[in-house]
Amino acid sequence: MRSFPLLLTGAAFVAALSTNLPAASHLKDAATGDPKLRSVGAMSFGPGGLLLVTEPRHAAIVAIETGDTGPVQKLKQRVDNVGALLAARLGAPEGGVTIADMAVNPASGKIYLSLTRKPDNAALIVVVTADGQAAPLDYAKAKHARVSLPAADTARVGSVSDVAFAGDRVLAAGSSNEEFSSKIFTLSLPLPHGGSAVPVSAETYHVAHGKWETKAPITSFVPMEENGKHYVVGSFACTPIAKFELDDLKPNAQVKGTSVVELGSGNRPLDMFTYEKDGKQWLVTHTQRFHQNLFGPSKYWGARVAMSHIQVRDEAKVNQKAVRRDVKQPKGPDGIEIVDSLFGAVHVDKLSNTEVVVLREQGTALTLEIAPLP
Repeated sequence: MRSFPLLLTGAAFVAALSTNLPAASHLKDAATGDPKLRSVGAMSFGPGGLLLVTEPRHAAIVAIETGDTGPVQKLKQRVDNVGALLAARLGAPEGGVTIADMAVNPASGKIYLSLTRKPDNAALIVVVTADGQAAPLDYAKAKHARVSLPAADTARVGSVSDVAFAGDRVLAAGSSNEEFSSKIFTLSLPLPHGGSAVPVSAETYHVAHGKWETKAPITSFVPMEENGKHYVVGSFACTPIAKFELDDLKPNAQVKGTSVVELGSGNRPLDMFTYEKDGKQWLVTHTQRFHQNLFGPSKYWGARVAMSHIQVRDEAKVNQKAVRRDVKQPKGPDGIEIVDSLFGAVHVDKLSNTEVVVLREQGTALTLEIAPLP
């Protein structure tokens, strides 16, 4: 059995559990060629260039062996007017490309965009290279597996908000039209083409609302290992951060998360990642504010939270008494602070422990650039 350090999060968690496993070993009965994506949403990378893509309107996850295994070459310079670049490359009219998500392949530094093209509503994955060139992902030799996300017999899954590789499994989050509509899906490895995930119903204490809720789904999450236990740490609208123990995610279970931080109501989380600097580990949540922004120039903003807040187990510091961010200040309480480089970021993903890739609002256009982490 592989041993783990005291705390391991995000990409490090994936790497530690997957170092000796090629990407091919994570798929079963895989098909080859174009997966014919029916819709596209959130994406993330597993080991060996394995790309996980949500089909949000069809309640499925598609895993694609991209063959993109490096070496790492990061974006050389800012790309201006990304929408115009993509429209020209894809033969779409001006304004005819809608970007759903962005993911950086840690093995190569290439930037992947999931998007929909008008007027044919094609669901596409486009790859941006270090020189700023963009091209659709080549599926000619790519193996893939599609796994469905089920609900109860009389229910349906209405949204899929995030997906991530979590060592011995893949996790997805979304919602159904059941009473316990907040769902966490677990997908066993290897991912079986044509298979089905295991649904788990999730309940979370929303600190800003002062009550337990079963409707709001996790909108972004990362896996985490702490003191020998494995967790998924998720962020919800309005905006609690909560953790769920992976061992509790059993078929058709109803689980309660532990809310550990409240970032403030009026926000919708978009992306989440972890990084380490000067021996200290941070969790970053990137959000979109849907009320007036009191603390910065854009409705898009991000905060970093010291992992000591996420690790807390003291009952006097969780759920009803979870630590709250000072919503009128750039810092506070200690260990929670705004990340200035994320103002205006529509999508963000970690490149390294010092840099992130940001798709940023610039007037009416979008730019793609590399930004520093504090």
